[in-house]
Amino acid sequence: MASGGAAFLERLKSNLERNNLVSVKDILTLALSLLVWLEELLSREVSPTIPNYCRGILHLTTDCAVITFLVGAVSAVPHAAIKRQVSQLRSHYDFIVAGGGTSGLTVADRLSEAFPNKSVLVVEYGDIEYAPGIFDPPLAVWGGVGASASYFIVQSLPIPDVKNKTSFVLAGKVVGGSSAINGMFFDRPSRQDLDAWASVASPQLDSSRNRWSWSGLYPFFKKSVTFTAPPAAVAQIYGYTWDASVYGGSTPIHSSFPAFLWADHNLVRGAWADMDIPALQECASGDKSGLCWIPISQHPVTARRSHAGLGHYAAVNTTRPNYDLIVKHQVTRVVYPNGPQSGPPLVEIRSLANNQHVNITADAEVVISAGAFHTPAILQRSGIGRAALLNTAGISVTVDLPGVGSNFQDHSGPGISWAYTNPGNFSPLPSSMSNPAFLADAVAGFDETPARGPYTLANSNSAIFIPLSNISTESQTIINRIKGIVADGSAASYLPADYRDDATMVAGYSKQLAMIAKLLSDPRVPSLESTFATGTSVRAVHLHPLSRGTIRLNLTDTLQQPIVSYGTGSNPIDFDIYLAHLKYLRAMINTTTLREYGAVEVSPGNATQTDTALLEYIKDQLVLSFMHPCCTAAMLPRQHGGVVGTDLKIHGVTGLRVVDMSILPFLPSSHLSSVAYAVGEKAAGRIIQDWS
Repeated sequence: MASGGAAFLERLKSNLERNNLVSVKDILTLALSLLVWLEELLSREVSPTIPNYCRGILHLTTDCAVITFLVGAVSAVPHAAIKRQVSQLRSHYDFIVAGGGTSGLTVADRLSEAFPNKSVLVVEYGDIEYAPGIFDPPLAVWGGVGASASYFIVQSLPIPDVKNKTSFVLAGKVVGGSSAINGMFFDRPSRQDLDAWASVASPQLDSSRNRWSWSGLYPFFKKSVTFTAPPAAVAQIYGYTWDASVYGGSTPIHSSFPAFLWADHNLVRGAWADMDIPALQECASGDKSGLCWIPISQHPVTARRSHAGLGHYAAVNTTRPNYDLIVKHQVTRVVYPNGPQSGPPLVEIRSLANNQHVNITADAEVVISAGAFHTPAILQRSGIGRAALLNTAGISVTVDLPGVGSNFQDHSGPGISWAYTNPGNFSPLPSSMSNPAFLADAVAGFDETPARGPYTLANSNSAIFIPLSNISTESQTIINRIKGIVADGSAASYLPADYRDDATMVAGYSKQLAMIAKLLSDPRVPSLESTFATGTSVRAVHLHPLSRGTIRLNLTDTLQQPIVSYGTGSNPIDFDIYLAHLKYLRAMINTTTLREYGAVEVSPGNATQTDTALLEYIKDQLVLSFMHPCCTAAMLPRQHGGVVGTDLKIHGVTGLRVVDMSILPFLPSSHLSSVAYAVGEKAAGRIIQDWS
């Protein structure tokens, strides 16, 4: 190792160990991520200046001499796994993973580790990129849109029940998937959510070793992330609380609390306390009815985004000659030349550079991990889906599975805002970034080891999770309405038209609604989420929506983005829940804490009081997607519209599994990043068992 690089790593190691913040393994992970990033640049003959390397990689140091060492060290990498052309691939692989996102890279990492003599290929549509955090330099406006890794922009059709508005969703188009572009909020579901997943699959899919309950997934939540507690001084300043016993992983996927909060952060926490919302020590243990501190997916020292592209690829690829990744290629379909029981299938991939199509052979099995939008598109192009749709598209039917691309869900919700007539003298606030001296210090703090200041922030660290029974005196009426449409059979009328007459889809939807009614009846299960970081507005996230949409092939060009139809509001009981959530949040403005500063409601506004007026406001202002798409290849029995079993194998074919957020039967009371990692870990464990 060059002496300059060795000296730098030794200085970094000494600094980090002195602050008791990081292990030697973390240092090696960071160094490897630098090497992979540089290898990628050099492979494209990009020649940025040395200072730009220092600003663009991980901001580990202001001593740019180390970068010279790293550039030289690229040639010493023993095995460059990044592939850009099919000609660089092996003749066949044991395992092929379609999609280098959060779950897919988790599976590939674990399989290549467990089976050093078996080969693993990941096929990724995007490329390897630096993935900035939510608020990284040079961005100077917190909450704005800054630099990002690449993503798909998925636009929906007009949504009839919300005045024909359209929704858009971002999905990661990069090695690391949506973990490389998301809001970095790193919470877990309630235990009751996951127990409900197991119940809707029961009894047909019961299996002791495949149980997708809280007890079945909790060990994988723990394994999937390394949590680092904040320094005592930081915890004392901001009041952070946690329970280290609910973590315990050693995976280089990191979560931590930032070393900075805006000065008005505790103002809304105080208002929520006035509303008798209990402050919980920890919300990652499965019990999250109350006010929570939520960590974010960032490294505890550098405060850079921690994502699957680093933790499950950069940290391991140079040491595993059996682990290949090809970028800028699309998995178009899987092919069963001798019928659906002859698996594993061939994997057809397309070069984005020259449109060349090639079949790749898998000897063991194929894992589809392309996400809630693109997994059903791959399956439908493969002849796996609703037969009527496939016939219309001119695609031969491999297996008739109407659940593929159905059951689509996302979190949504309205919000409120207010103004202060007697604002406090809070500082610093996001407006402080307009002060050149403050901004310069913020940038300098981001480059320190450990990082400090406002650039260590993501979107939010505080959130409330409130059960419906604590929100509205009308909760039982709402729950009875859900039970009623299941009992009288009218639930089917609220499904998308192209499958409301399918008995299997109706049976599955009715079972889901019955389970959601049970969850909403439980005083431990959140119905509402609201987050806060700074400012004068909050949103009410509807955690268990009843409406369903679809993901369907674009029949004009099946290789392009699928057609997304949100069903937002198609089940009218969702509007009862939006209304209850909105009324509950409005009570914040009349709390003692906010009245002290003269808080007055701006929206919906005091003139908007009747339920009719509030419903119009909701339809006008509803956030249609909080970027949590799921459930389009659901883990349900086939006779209930399911696509995969609890082993994640697709019904009716062999050698093919799905491992991503499309397998959820319905949304949990959480964001999906931590869930995607845990699902990947559990799936990998099952695959390893099967092939051991």
